[in-house]
Amino acid sequence: MKHVIKAVKGYTKYAILSPLLICIEAVIEAVIPYISGHIIIDQGIKLGDTDLVIKYSLLIAVLAVISFIGGVGSGYFATRASAGVGKNLRKNMYEKLQSFAFEDIDKFSTASLITRLTTDVSNVQMSFQMTIRICCRVPILFAATLVFAYLLYPEFANIYAIAAPIMLVLAFGATLPAVKYFKVMFKKYDRMNLVSQENINAMRTVKAYTTEDREIEKFRQASLETKKVATKADTLAVMSTPIAQTTINVCTVIVMTLGAMLIANGDKDSGFIGTVSSMITYGIQMLASLMMATAISIMIMMSKASLDRINEVMSQEPSIKDPDNPITEVKNGDVEFDHVYFSYSKNDVCALNDIDLKIPSGTVVGIFGSTGSSKTTFISMMARLYDVTKGSVKVGGVDVRNYSLKSLRDACAVVLQKNTLFSGTVRSNMLWGNEHATDEQIWNASKAAKADDFIQEKGGLDYVVEEDGANFSGGQKQRLCIARALLKNPKILILDDSTSAVDTKTDASIRENFKHSIPDATKFIISQRISSIQFADIILIFDKGKVVAKGRHEELIKSSDIYRDIYFAQAKSNENMSKEAKKHA
Repeated sequence: MKHVIKAVKGYTKYAILSPLLICIEAVIEAVIPYISGHIIIDQGIKLGDTDLVIKYSLLIAVLAVISFIGGVGSGYFATRASAGVGKNLRKNMYEKLQSFAFEDIDKFSTASLITRLTTDVSNVQMSFQMTIRICCRVPILFAATLVFAYLLYPEFANIYAIAAPIMLVLAFGATLPAVKYFKVMFKKYDRMNLVSQENINAMRTVKAYTTEDREIEKFRQASLETKKVATKADTLAVMSTPIAQTTINVCTVIVMTLGAMLIANGDKDSGFIGTVSSMITYGIQMLASLMMATAISIMIMMSKASLDRINEVMSQEPSIKDPDNPITEVKNGDVEFDHVYFSYSKNDVCALNDIDLKIPSGTVVGIFGSTGSSKTTFISMMARLYDVTKGSVKVGGVDVRNYSLKSLRDACAVVLQKNTLFSGTVRSNMLWGNEHATDEQIWNASKAAKADDFIQEKGGLDYVVEEDGANFSGGQKQRLCIARALLKNPKILILDDSTSAVDTKTDASIRENFKHSIPDATKFIISQRISSIQFADIILIFDKGKVVAKGRHEELIKSSDIYRDIYFAQAKSNENMSKEAKKHA
């Protein structure tokens, strides 16, 4: 609840004005039937007092206008307040997500976080709006109508006073079980979003393998499971309406019957019709307000499930955060791994085992190994994307845990194999690397990454980049991302198989340009192509989380069977491809 209270900040006046105005509307709604039934009908019409009828009819008109203004004003302020709460909740959650480490995000899943950020916040927003309006209106209206009902005719008021708690017990008893289904329903939403997200992200793979039918069936199953739970939840949630409506109808029949009997027996005259009419109106208002209370209670319970899911995110402490007195300057690109071990969870096997290395600043480090050998995990340690389980990682002679995260990550530039471009322009994407970069600096970085030619061909830095860079080839996206990384002027540059879609000639040119664009930076190059790393100052061979061999290319050809076999296999493949190309030339 504290997160909602915090989110009200800036919209407090609207959250106060709305219930105040709705209280005015509720009181007027209770007053009008008393005036119309007891005064106008029972006194004015019965006695033929035209002046009294006109005077109180005008009063009702004025009260109706005031009630209308109060209702509209309350709705407006409630909407402003709830929209503000929703905006602040999303903002606060989004800011919280930015502080999460990878392992924190893994605890929830991307699909679940999206649901919490959208559907769950919308539920809380709607519940807040209903709460500040209905939860204030219901008790005021119920109390006012009950008081006026007893003033009019206590015997009839007793009927509603007895019926009200019976109706509440029946309504809540029928609808409370819906809460547990709403909790399950939100988990089903997460599953459905996950299926949708996976399909959209892998659309090209789905098309390539013609598995559309299987994906449709998978989504149909997820949607069907959601529908089943939603049907149970909604069916129980709406049970309060027929229960309340039946109670209202029964009470109305009883009051009308008793009223008719009193008039027929001569105990009351015809003027009593106004009192009966007002009592029926009060009964409807009284019991309908309780029906609204039941409905809003269900909505609040449903939003409680959403609020719990939001609280799970907001109360999650980032596993990686700044130390108390962080160092804010990374002096150089020296890297040291001091007997580092790492596992993704306490019960998991170590992904890194006893990594012990010292890499001087400016060194070019080639990294080679099979899929799953923990190459990416290794380079993640330097930017502190994960914290070591045992040992330490030092950058610039300082343990990475002693730096502020911003300073450390500003000093590191990571280019992944799966590159991310954002919708916008080429320039806006480049400015992610350095928001203050000039056009000249962007062109220089693009030239170093061999991206300047195709940028010019497409129309320059203002060329529009579609979502996820869909209007660029794989190799072009990789080169744009390398250019973006160079704009950071990093102390450490990490290329995680990020030239895999680039031909070997261009790859070699990019690596050559690094000598001039970032000569002092330490460069880590992960590649499955030995040609991309064979000129490195040192090459690390990874296998099952261990560095099983290291040295220069010439040394590894002699000392490492794995490296030598793959090198000659790739060389032979390249030779065959070259012969084939000449044959068809």
